[in-house]
Amino acid sequence: MVASTRPTRPRPAALLLGALLAVTALPAAALFKVVAPDGSVTYTDRPPPNSPSRVITLGRSAEATSAPEPVLPPELRQAMQRFPVTLYTASDCAPCDSGRQLLLARGVPFTERTVSSDDDAAALERLSGARTIPVLTIGSQALRGLAQSDWARYLDAAGYPGSSRLPRGWPAAVPAPLVQRAPPPRPTEAAAPAPAPGVSPLPIDPAPNAIRF
Repeated sequence: MVASTRPTRPRPAALLLGALLAVTALPAAALFKVVAPDGSVTYTDRPPPNSPSRVITLGRSAEATSAPEPVLPPELRQAMQRFPVTLYTASDCAPCDSGRQLLLARGVPFTERTVSSDDDAAALERLSGARTIPVLTIGSQALRGLAQSDWARYLDAAGYPGSSRLPRGWPAAVPAPLVQRAPPPRPTEAAAPAPAPGVSPLPIDPAPNAIRF
C-alpha cells in the first residue's frame, strides 16, 4: 500500500522570510528607484533622462518599509503617457514662474528643463524654432511664450483634467538642465579655462510674457 501525502502549506514564518529576501535582493549597484505613472517600480544605477516617472535616490539601504507610492488616476495617466508635458524655463523669468504655477494649480504632471547656457539655448532653438522662454511642449506640440488661453486649450485637447486630480504626496518637478553637463575634470587633468566673468541679464522679448536669449 502506498501512503498518500498531502501537500504541506508553507508556514507564515517561511512566507515572511521569502518576502524579506525578495525585497532585499535588489541589484547591488541600484542607486535610483524609478516609479512609473502606473505605479510600477524599477531599480537602476542611473536615472532615466527626460522621463515622466518619479525618480527617488536611494541610500545604502533600499526603502523596504516605505509607504506605497502614489498612483495617478487612469485619465491623467493616459494623458501623461500619450502627451507628456515639459516646461522650459530660466532663472529670473517671471513668465516662467507664472507658467509653472499654472501647471501646478491645474495638477498637470510635468518635467522642467532649465536654459542657462549657450548649449541650452541652441537646443531650445532646435526644439521650438526660437530662443524664447518659457516654452511648453505637450507631446510634439511646442508653445512659445506664456499664453494661458493657448496652454489651457492644448492641455484640454490632450485630455488633461481641468482641475487637479494628483494624488496626495505626488512630487513636484525637479528642474534639470536642458543639455546634460559634462562631469568636472579629474584632479590629474588640466581644467578648461574659466569663461570671462560678467553675464548680461536676459533681454525682455518684444512679445508679452516671454524672454529671449
